Amino acid sequence: MQNSFHILLIDWFFKGKWRSHRIVPVFMALLFVFNVVLAAEMTRDSSRLTLERIFGSREFQSEQFGPACWLSFAEGYTTLEPSESIKGARDIVHHDPETGARHIYIPAEQLIPAGTGEPLTIDDYEWSSDGKKLIIYTNSRRVWRRNTKGDYWVLNLRTLSLHKLGGNTASSSLMFAKFSPEGDRVAYVRDKNIYLENLKDNSIVPLTQDGGGTVINGTSDWVYEEEFELRDGFRWSPDGRKIAFWQFDTEGVRLFHLINNTDGLYPEITSIPYPKAGEKNSACFLCVVDIDTGKIKRMDIPGDPREYYIPRMVWTVDSKEIYFQHLNRLQKKNTLMRGEAESGVVSGVFTDKDEAWVEVVDDFFWLNKGRQFSWISERDGWRHLYLVSRDGSRLLCVTPFKFDVIDVVKIDEKRGNVYFLASPENPACCFLYRSRLSGKGQPEKLTPTERGMHVYRISPNGRWAFHTTSTFESPPETGIVELPEHKKVRMLSADKNLQERVKKLKRKNVEFFRVDIGKNIVLDGWKMMPPDFDEQKKYPVLFYVYGEPAGQTVVDRWAGSRYLWHLFLTQKGYIVISVDNRGTPAPRGRAWRKCIYRQVGIIASAEQAAAVRALLAQWKYLDSHRVGIWGWSGGGSMSLNAIFRYPELYRTAVSVAPVSNQRFYDTIYQERYMGLPRDNPEGYKNGSPINFAHKLEGNLLLIHGTGDDNVHYQSSEALVNELIRHNKMFSFMAYPNRSHSIREGENTQLHLFRLITRYIEEYLASGPESK
Repeated sequence: MQNSFHILLIDWFFKGKWRSHRIVPVFMALLFVFNVVLAAEMTRDSSRLTLERIFGSREFQSEQFGPACWLSFAEGYTTLEPSESIKGARDIVHHDPETGARHIYIPAEQLIPAGTGEPLTIDDYEWSSDGKKLIIYTNSRRVWRRNTKGDYWVLNLRTLSLHKLGGNTASSSLMFAKFSPEGDRVAYVRDKNIYLENLKDNSIVPLTQDGGGTVINGTSDWVYEEEFELRDGFRWSPDGRKIAFWQFDTEGVRLFHLINNTDGLYPEITSIPYPKAGEKNSACFLCVVDIDTGKIKRMDIPGDPREYYIPRMVWTVDSKEIYFQHLNRLQKKNTLMRGEAESGVVSGVFTDKDEAWVEVVDDFFWLNKGRQFSWISERDGWRHLYLVSRDGSRLLCVTPFKFDVIDVVKIDEKRGNVYFLASPENPACCFLYRSRLSGKGQPEKLTPTERGMHVYRISPNGRWAFHTTSTFESPPETGIVELPEHKKVRMLSADKNLQERVKKLKRKNVEFFRVDIGKNIVLDGWKMMPPDFDEQKKYPVLFYVYGEPAGQTVVDRWAGSRYLWHLFLTQKGYIVISVDNRGTPAPRGRAWRKCIYRQVGIIASAEQAAAVRALLAQWKYLDSHRVGIWGWSGGGSMSLNAIFRYPELYRTAVSVAPVSNQRFYDTIYQERYMGLPRDNPEGYKNGSPINFAHKLEGNLLLIHGTGDDNVHYQSSEALVNELIRHNKMFSFMAYPNRSHSIREGENTQLHLFRLITRYIEEYLASGPESK
């Protein structure tokens, strides 16, 4: 079609009777523009990736499902769907999981505040227990990692009235608004205090008044939020008469200052109480406030409140006690304790301990009318589910199999079953299993496939589940399945356009493998090969690494833009490989995960290097003279350790937002795996890449955001000084005011990956070479 038009355009000019010298410039301009467009169309190949396609467009963004809520007060679920009557707005729609019948439960027209004319933009929502009211979370903004501040509105479905919580407060100033069990009141956090709002008369009462400055009520300090995922810091009692809450006092915690040099004429400084390894923590307390009297009782927890952690808390069914997890500072012991709500008296119930560290238990549920609770422990060498009597005296292993329980999805007490995630044969995957609560019999695998990561959200009655699945090369899709048969009912979200775009990309299938590095240690890995791979040639290889206890890289799961960028590199002639060393949280047993205790950065980098040597010997098409490595955060640290410690192996490294010195990182994470600095000085020294900077021989690109509140810019600045001291040449890029994710601001991600790509191409030449 374009060629025909091209011919017609030329024919129009040369045969046209109106041709004149004034028409010539116009014609030539049209011809130029057309040729540019035609050239772009001819050169655009949907099978070839570009950085602009990956990071500068929305072409590969996944379709999002939800937020969706299974209903406890009725059969079915609700979700948000585009409104047919108001452009850009969304209705809340009810779905019957069995028949697929849908009806608009709350149209967008009912979500228009008086005087605005515009419906609320819904970030999330929560139903009252009776389904007669709805809390809508909107206008949210980020506090550190996540959006946890915003505006909250309550919709009364009887009167269809819409009420904004908090009165005349500043925009986006409330946190964690939650209905009381009866649904007649809402509690929330504002300015470090907890407030109670009565929905009958909209009166507002402060339940705490000492918040502010160094005192925080109802939410957490920085380090609890980052390492324990503790953000929502208060809990209604089941009878609705009390609220239990966390209180922190950051007095004495040293401040870390983030400096913003670019948003104004003078620098702006944000100061964060940030406890670095070995330094003073916030004091942590648990309190209970009586709603009627306003009286606050602090739990009488033994010990120095700066030398223990309280990461989780739950009310008993009878509302008389709170049960909470109490970790000593070294996190070797997790004691479940109970505190009496009226008296504040505290006593121990049950203790789990480990020579290395213990994990926080998220899979805690009351059973048997509050006479038992569930618990996760690695006490027998595997991560198993236990049932424990309320007084802690009796313990039953529900999953006595020689493999790890990754996560408990649901305990169906009525039918005597537990649904959990596991993958006994392949630690890169995750499947749904069912087992008996009695601990008898064999586990039953319900997920019918043998690949991928599978996530489930099971309905309250245990019959239905949202099932989201993806593989390394396939974007996620969500559907409904009926349990326990795992019968597919219908698809809810499968971005066919995205799937088709991905399928068109020129690529080879990922290959998962295992590599023996000696001493009976076998590591898991994956490799991505150039689409036109020729085994008779040698290729440059880039290793992608993380290697710390916080995450795996060898997983059969869609990784979005990171996968696409790695695929882009393979299209340029690189082989991309990732290997998980021991110490990563793979479901391969306690010994696998905890062998790195007090040796973070030491064992991992050695095993990464051993894997490189083994693969170079095994696959002759890997070019030993063109080996690179890259990683982010802990992976950035590992990349530094690799190129500093093993200069004979790695020629090029890209390190993004690394911890160069383990003393720079926070107490909860670093001490969990390394102990206290005073007790393990050699471990901290030998695990920190900054102490090996003098060995740099290859090419290093160091990247950091100056506004990183997690891994501070200080970490890279200190490393820069050390490299200069040893007269080592390297490249360095600072991104002003960007956080740990380095994604804020227009064009940031595209710029970042263009920078990394150019560096790799310059110092790790692309494409095959003859052997």
